Amino acid sequence: MMKEIWTTMASLMAVWAFSQTLLHAVFPPELRFLFIKLFQRLFNSCSSYCYYDITEIEGVNTNELYNAVQLYLSSAAASSCSATSSTRLSLTRGLNSSAITFGLSHNDRLTDVFNGVSVVWEHIVTPRQSQTFSWRTLPEEKRGFTLRINKRDKPYILESYLDYINGKANEIRRKNEDRLLYTNSRGGSLDSRGRPWESVPFKHPSTFETLAMDPVKKSEIMSDLRDFADGQAFYTRTGRAWKRGYLLYGPPGTGKSSMIAAMANFLKYDIYDLELTDVQTNLELRKLLMKTSSKSIIVIEDIDCSINLTNRNEINGGCGDRNRSGFVDGVPDIRNGPVGPIDVETGGNNNSITLSGLLNFTDGLWSCCGSERIFVFTTNHIEKLDPALLRSGRMDMHVFMSYCSFPSLKILLKTYLGCSPADVEAEVLRRLEEVTDAAEMTPADISEVLIKNRRNNGKALNELLKALRARAEEKKRGLRRIEEKRALEGRGCAAEERWTGRGLI
Repeated sequence: MMKEIWTTMASLMAVWAFSQTLLHAVFPPELRFLFIKLFQRLFNSCSSYCYYDITEIEGVNTNELYNAVQLYLSSAAASSCSATSSTRLSLTRGLNSSAITFGLSHNDRLTDVFNGVSVVWEHIVTPRQSQTFSWRTLPEEKRGFTLRINKRDKPYILESYLDYINGKANEIRRKNEDRLLYTNSRGGSLDSRGRPWESVPFKHPSTFETLAMDPVKKSEIMSDLRDFADGQAFYTRTGRAWKRGYLLYGPPGTGKSSMIAAMANFLKYDIYDLELTDVQTNLELRKLLMKTSSKSIIVIEDIDCSINLTNRNEINGGCGDRNRSGFVDGVPDIRNGPVGPIDVETGGNNNSITLSGLLNFTDGLWSCCGSERIFVFTTNHIEKLDPALLRSGRMDMHVFMSYCSFPSLKILLKTYLGCSPADVEAEVLRRLEEVTDAAEMTPADISEVLIKNRRNNGKALNELLKALRARAEEKKRGLRRIEEKRALEGRGCAAEERWTGRGLI
């Protein structure tokens, strides 16, 4: 009996192989492809369902709808495993993260219900065919979701359902507060998913409440950030790109990095920390911008040290802006970096970032490829920056991070010692107020004094008062030496003028 079964199966396989060979020989590939397309159209016309594909990568950008669907379905899978047609789920946990994420396994399905209508999601993962040439590295796998909706339900729920998914995804992000800190890969290298950014969970605890800054200035910044986050309708109505630029400048240790962290925690935005020294060309800089997400803060710290962006007015005696194409009077402009082969697309040499490339990054057409993004630049020497970088539209709000003032000092006392002005003796508070502005100590220096003595509030206040007085005396001596030097120079110049006058007579 078994022998007959195996003989029959072998005969059927032989007939199938012969038929397949005959089919390939008689019908050319073009005809077979046309027949398959006609069959698919016939099947779709007879089917009662509509199918929608949502791919992970759309063109050169990551599809944000894919990320929203993935987050929404992960939440749905975690809350109700019985909703899936299969009990198999994938469990993942990010690096340095304690949260476990549920998700659909490869090519698995999940049934969801919206407004009484049942829909089916399928997670499609297929290997990507090898390409002989590509201008950028693509992921090894093609990922996407397929949504199946009954044709009679499509007009009633499709748009509202997708809006619902986006809203729920945003709620989940805000609830989880799972924000990320990104940095660009060295030399523009891409990871296995084709992304030029590497990320870690962002867990910086800085907030505006703990930030040592003048309360009036702090309130102004918070109000500006709130208006920006709620200003989609305003930016659309006025025809402006939904972005804003901040310049944080001041001495080292005045809290510029803490300000950036406080902004991210206040708005619940991700941070992209862009290291310009690892970016080789203007084109690479543009690609990095295209791979950033909405609701993010793009940070370039110490911009005066990253690349050569010195004030051109100081270099050329105030001869104004250079040609945006990288030429001055038809000659390549070499003042903003080394000369290399001229890149026609980027408008400058192709082995370094130019000022023109950075300007286009912050305010050009490519800066509008996303929405709800904030650019933050920091510098210790604002006088070294080119005026073209400082104008409105690129750096809209200039925030001077000053030395610690007395209002800022009271915030530090509350944060590190847990004592309000009412808990400090009036005489001690008066002495601190008298010497704080004259000392010109940074919040970082004052914080270090408080941290070392935080176990004893009285000792901490005494040590802080000593440190402030010592710094104030040092400042006075420095000013006295400068005045004496200027006085000597003034007397020397006056004597030289008298001798010169006598010689002329």
